[in-house]
Amino acid sequence: MRFRYKITFCMVSLLALFYGIGGTILISGSFHSALEREKEAARQSNQMIIDTLQVVNEIDGQSSDSTILEILGQLSLRNNSTWDALRLKSETNVIYENGEAVTYFQDMSQELEQGQCLITHFSDENEKQYLQISSYISKGKRQLLLEVAFDITSIYESRAIQQRVYYRIYSIMLALCFMIVYMIAYLLTRPLSSLSKATRRIASGNLSYRAMIKTNDEIGILAEDFNAMAAQVEQSVETMQKAMEQQEQFMGSFTHELKTPMTSMIGYADLIRRQTLSQEEEAEAANYIYSEGKRLERLSLKMLDIFSVEQRDIPLLSVSPAALIHEMVEELEPVYQGKGIRLACECEEGTCQLEPDLVRSLLLNLLDNSRKAITEKGKIVIHSIMIPEGCQITVIDNGAGVPSETMEHLTEAFYRVDKARSRKMGGAGLGLTLCAKIVEIHNGTMSFQPNGEHGLQVLVELKGGR
Repeated sequence: MRFRYKITFCMVSLLALFYGIGGTILISGSFHSALEREKEAARQSNQMIIDTLQVVNEIDGQSSDSTILEILGQLSLRNNSTWDALRLKSETNVIYENGEAVTYFQDMSQELEQGQCLITHFSDENEKQYLQISSYISKGKRQLLLEVAFDITSIYESRAIQQRVYYRIYSIMLALCFMIVYMIAYLLTRPLSSLSKATRRIASGNLSYRAMIKTNDEIGILAEDFNAMAAQVEQSVETMQKAMEQQEQFMGSFTHELKTPMTSMIGYADLIRRQTLSQEEEAEAANYIYSEGKRLERLSLKMLDIFSVEQRDIPLLSVSPAALIHEMVEELEPVYQGKGIRLACECEEGTCQLEPDLVRSLLLNLLDNSRKAITEKGKIVIHSIMIPEGCQITVIDNGAGVPSETMEHLTEAFYRVDKARSRKMGGAGLGLTLCAKIVEIHNGTMSFQPNGEHGLQVLVELKGGR
C-alpha cells in the first residue's frame, strides 16, 4: 500500500472513530436528558394523584372505594394528556383502572416499599414506549398500589430521527474528509514521489539526475542529503572510470613498451643462435640486446619504485630542502657540465617535514627530464622557498619545452611528448609519474608552466608540515 493511502486510511479512521464517538455521546446525552425530564414530570403527576387521594382520605377517613373511583375518574378526564394509563389496586382486587396500557403494567409490588416510588419502562404490542411509576398510598388500614403509565414514544422517535440525520451527515462528512485528507496526503508525499523517481533514474545509469525538491521540511533536508550523496556517487564513479581508463592505458602502454624491444631482442638472439651473422653484425646485435635489456631493467626499477612508494607508510623527518638541493647540484654538476648544461640553485634556508630519499628521487627525475629537453648548451635553475605548510621547489630549464595541450598528460605512465627522443635518451615515461606519487605522499601539488617561448617550469609544493 502506498504511503499516501496509509496516511489517508489512518486519518479517516481516526476521524470516523472520534466523530462517531462524539455523535453517539451527543445523541445519547440528549436522549437521557429528555428521559430525565419525563421522569421528573411523571413523579410530579404521580405525587399530585397521591396528594389528592390523601386529602380526600383526611377529610373523610371512612371514604368508600366509590368515592376514590369518582375522584380518579375526574382526574383521568382532566389529565388525559398527562398520563396514558392508571391503575389502583388493593392486595385482593383492582379498584380502578384506565387506559389500554394497563395490560402491560409490570408487577412491582414485591420490590416496592412504603413511602417509595419505583420507575420502570415497558412497551406494548405496537412498540409504544411507556414509563411506569408505582407507589403505595394508605386508605385507613389498607395499603393501595397506585400504578401510572406515561407515553414517552416521542422521545424514542426523536432519538431515531436524530440518529438518521446523524448517519447521513456522518457519511457525507466521512466522504469529504476522505477527499480532503487524500489531497493533503498527496501534497505531502509528492516530494517523495520525485525522490523515488530520482532514485530510479540514478539506478538506471543517469548519475547526473537530481531530485528537484525545494521545501523547508524534513523531506527537503532528505532531498538535499540525497542529492549530495548522488553527487558523491557520481564523482566516485567518474573517478573509478578514469582510474580504469588509466589502468587500461597503462597496461596497453606497458605491453607496447615490452613488446617492441622483446621482439627485436628475440629476433637478434635467433640470428646469433643460427651463427649466420658476420662478426661485426653479431657484435651489433649483441650490443642492441644489451642496450634494450638495460632499458627494460630501468623500466622494471622505475615501476618497482612507484609500487614501493604507493605501498609504504613513510615517516617524514625534519630536513633542510636547501641542503638537499645543494648536495644534489654538487653531485650532478660535473656530469651536466660535460653535456654543456649549467646547473644553478637559489635556496632559502629553513627546515620542514620531508622524506629525504624520496625528495632526492623527485629532484633527480625533474633534473633528468630537463636534461633530456636540452639539445645543446642550456641552463637549469632550481629555486626553493619556505612556505607555512612546508616548502616550494621550482625547476626551470630553457630546453625544447612542452606544448600546452600536453601538460595535463605529463604525469601519466609511459606518456612521452617526443617518443623518438625519449626512447633514444633512455626514458621509460615513468619519471614524472614517480614524481607525482612522491608529491602526493607529502600532501603537495605539482604544476607545469611554459618558461617563455622555450623551456619548462615545474612548480612543486611539498606540504608535509614545518
